[in-house]
Amino acid sequence: MQLLSLVVPCFNEEATIQTFYDEVMKYEDRIDAELEFCFIDDGSTDRTIEILRDLHKKDSRVHYVSFSRNFGKEAGLYAGLSMAKGDYVATMDVDLQDPPALLPDMWRLLHDPIEDYDCVATKRTTRKGEPAIRSFFARQFYKIINKLSKTQIVDGVRDFRMMSRQMVNAIVADGEYNRFSKGIFSWVGFKTKWLSYENIERSAGHTKWSFWKLFQYSVDGILAYTTIPLYLSSVMGIAMCGISFLALIFIFIRAMIAGDPVAGWPSLVCIITLLGGLVLMSLGIIGLYIAKIYLETKKRQLYIVREEE
Repeated sequence: MQLLSLVVPCFNEEATIQTFYDEVMKYEDRIDAELEFCFIDDGSTDRTIEILRDLHKKDSRVHYVSFSRNFGKEAGLYAGLSMAKGDYVATMDVDLQDPPALLPDMWRLLHDPIEDYDCVATKRTTRKGEPAIRSFFARQFYKIINKLSKTQIVDGVRDFRMMSRQMVNAIVADGEYNRFSKGIFSWVGFKTKWLSYENIERSAGHTKWSFWKLFQYSVDGILAYTTIPLYLSSVMGIAMCGISFLALIFIFIRAMIAGDPVAGWPSLVCIITLLGGLVLMSLGIIGLYIAKIYLETKKRQLYIVREEE
């Protein structure tokens, strides 16, 4: 019988782990495979690791890795994919926003002999329950990154997906430090079937993603899959030079007609403000790319394991 591994990152999820496990087990008989649970404790400060230890004692199919500190969800996903031994691997959140009820359908679609899919991925059709401003900026992010990057990312895509071993191996082989999984899933290719469902709110607890963290994550995604911002800074440089030139002409004509009580001051202010802002913005964009290069060249570990079973 084939093995299906479930990769589940956790950070301070003591209230949801047991509920998640129980919910998945409801659909075990509808999946023609042995199950393997791969929980990743991302440096939790609550009772997450204790609950995982108890689950492992009760069910030998439950495995876990506990990080020495919080390394982030991307590191958790990578660790889970690396430890998963299944012929097929599913990544999902523990808060039940990724409904386990879809697992049998995903398994069936992956074993369709006609379509021969490598991956079944999910996307949300609605953002019901999310703050309006958060939903607005999320939609704008997908529009921006899909216009700037050749790697297309579907609006509303979730990390909840089931993949063949071949696709998982390709993802794990991409060992970059600055990871953006939504982009990596798309970049590696493979034939993907999309499943849509309405947004589901967390079963318990609260989200760990603040607006600022999501903003940083979106910037990382854009920088990881396009160099267009560097070209835009060059284009804006040319545009700003043109604006500065027009401003100088305006100032010269005004001085000739109405006089200039403080000779040279308006033109100097225009030049310093426009060019200074342009230089700082361009340096900021370049600096972000250099920072990514710096982190990649350090070759730091993506995560450090404190305990595993």
